[in-house]
Amino acid sequence: MCGMPQQPSARSSPTRPQRPDASMSLITNVMDHSLDDGYAEAAARKKSLGEGGLPKTLRAKLGLAAGLVLAALVVTVGAAQTRAAAPVVAKERQELIDRVDSETANADKLESSVDKLRDDVSARQRAALKSSGGSAKADLVSVLSGATAVHGPGVKLVVDDAKEASTGGDGTNPRETSGFSDTGRVRDRDMQRVVNGLWASGAEAVSINGQRLTALSAIRAAGDAILVDNRPLVPPYTVLAVGDGKRLATTFQDSADGLYLHALEQNFGIRASISAQGDLRLPAAPSVIVRTAQPSTEKTEKGTS
Repeated sequence: MCGMPQQPSARSSPTRPQRPDASMSLITNVMDHSLDDGYAEAAARKKSLGEGGLPKTLRAKLGLAAGLVLAALVVTVGAAQTRAAAPVVAKERQELIDRVDSETANADKLESSVDKLRDDVSARQRAALKSSGGSAKADLVSVLSGATAVHGPGVKLVVDDAKEASTGGDGTNPRETSGFSDTGRVRDRDMQRVVNGLWASGAEAVSINGQRLTALSAIRAAGDAILVDNRPLVPPYTVLAVGDGKRLATTFQDSADGLYLHALEQNFGIRASISAQGDLRLPAAPSVIVRTAQPSTEKTEKGTS
């Protein structure tokens, strides 16, 4: 009787826990055998033969000592040369500072001399005007042209950048930072509108940060700086205008330019304040160059002929 072949019963064997890094066998092998076997054998052979480590012979030791001494000598010489050159560098730096101070003093003297010559020219101009047209007319012309200093009632208008522009994020100059929007800074076109609005409102004389404005004055920009007659100004911008103080302030605030300044305050945070003053003193313009124009007679004669 043929029996059915019986399948061998599966022997149960306990399962071993799998290692967490079993799937990273290559990385594990590299970490466990960071040094190739051949290099390890060569290092062991040299160590057994006494070829590794510090030199054994006297000649080798002397050579190593000489190399160390030479390296120390090079470092010492370099340090000595640097120390010896330090007084020379300090002396040259001090000489440059002295030259800068000297030239600055000379420039101040020249500027003072220029101011005196300008005052002399202004005095001669006023004398010439008086001799040609009478004292009252000459005084009026000199005031309107900015050739003489004036004082009287008026308004004081202070315009400044927005508060966010007054301090940089890292303590640097706010006008050197690029993180603040240009709309929060007072621009040359803003000052142009302010000054033109004061003239239109009845101002008889106007100055910005001590710079007297005339019919020939120009308000321009150079980068972030505002220039008045090519002289840079620093905020806040103090505008003084001689005239009927209360009336001048009210007229300016109700004008289109006054409303423009108010819109800058509301929309961009630019700060402005205006107040009537009992007595303001404005300096004379540095130099007044009078230019006149005359009709061409040649063109008229050609047209009639």
